[in-house]
Formats: sequence, C-alpha cells, structure tokens
Amino acid sequence: MRRADRLLLIVQTLRRRRGPVTAQALAVELEVSRRTIYRDVADLQSARVPIEGEAGLGYVLRPGYDLPPLMFTVEEVEAIVLGARLSRERGDAALARAADDVLAKVAAVLPPQMATMLERSALLVPARTWDEAAFGSHMAVLRRAVRDHARLRIGYVDAAGALTDRVVWPLALLFLPQATLLGAWCELRQAYRFFRTDRIGDVTVTGERFDTRNGALVAELMREHEVPA
Repeated sequence: MRRADRLLLIVQTLRRRRGPVTAQALAVELEVSRRTIYRDVADLQSARVPIEGEAGLGYVLRPGYDLPPLMFTVEEVEAIVLGARLSRERGDAALARAADDVLAKVAAVLPPQMATMLERSALLVPARTWDEAAFGSHMAVLRRAVRDHARLRIGYVDAAGALTDRVVWPLALLFLPQATLLGAWCELRQAYRFFRTDRIGDVTVTGERFDTRNGALVAELMREHEVPA
C-alpha cells in the first residue's frame, strides 16, 4: 500500500469511529506495525490534520474536518459506481436521476486516470427487467417520509385483496430482488409491519412527525422480523 493511501485510510478510519481508536487497532486494520502508525499520525498532526490523542490512549479526529473530494481510493470509487448503478436500476425515477448526477459530480473532481476508471468500471448491474409499477407509484413520497420521520396515512391492499386504512410511522425501505417493502410501525396493529410498496394505494402526509429514538425503532423493526442489517 502506498504511504499516501495509508495516511488517507487512517483519517477515514478515525472519521467513521465515534470513540478513540488505538494505534494497535489501526495497525491491525491497515496491516502495518504500531511504530508505523505512530509515525504516520505524527506526520498527519504536523500537517495540521486535527487528530487528538497519543500513543497508549487512542486517537480521535476532531469534528468538522473533511478531505478534498478528489482524494478517493480505488475501492471508494468502485463503491460509488456500484451504489449509483444499483440506485439507478432499483430506485424510482427521481433516485435514478440523482444516481446519474452523483456519478457526474464525482467524475468532475477525479484525476483523469481515475475518472476514466469510473467511466469504464466493469462493476455491472443488469438493466431493470421488471415493470416500474412493481414498486408502486409513491416511492418518492415514501423515501421522503422515511427521511423526514413523517407520519403517513396509507390505503393498503393485503394479499387477500382486502383494503385497510393504516396510519404508519415509516422507518425504512427494504429493497428485495422481486419486491420493495416499507418497514413501519403500524398504529392499527400496534406492531412493526412490512408493507409491499406496490400494494400501497393512497398516501397522505399527516403533517405530524414521530421520534425514531435515534434509530432504535429501526433496529427493533429489523430484529423483530429477523432481517439482517
């Protein structure tokens, strides 16, 4: 691994961790010695990267520091490409446009060699082979409701064809190979439920918000339904 890549990975590792990270943990993750980590962290601190801490106690990256957008590793570029292509083929029209915009923005700031790699990436996602109606007609509204923690009133048709009126707290969207599910707390059933988005009829935003308890409700939903997260 090039030293420049290693320095970048140290910063990235510290940025994604909430608590202090020891030199030993960094050494194991990057497959180098602790002595190398000590030296690299000292060099980053000398370059005014706001890393706090010291050997034996662990290191933290002070909030507010970010890296220039062109400093992507090869693996990060491939992750962006794959994620964007999956979003383009599995998402609704608005999400597909956003995926194309992301790739264009990333390509604009990459060095020429990496921009070419992004354009020619062989991480391929088959074109959509199913009718977009299989997702239902409310995907953009549902995505926004999940993001904004917005309480919804929905008309839902179950597998037997019965229509029920539900008030739900939309917590997550689960993209499966042949269906997309809205995971939510259902006020009618007083329980967590998954609803197929293609069976959701009318959707009304009630104007009320709900508390996700910092993500605890999503974790409970996934745990109760034994969905790997």
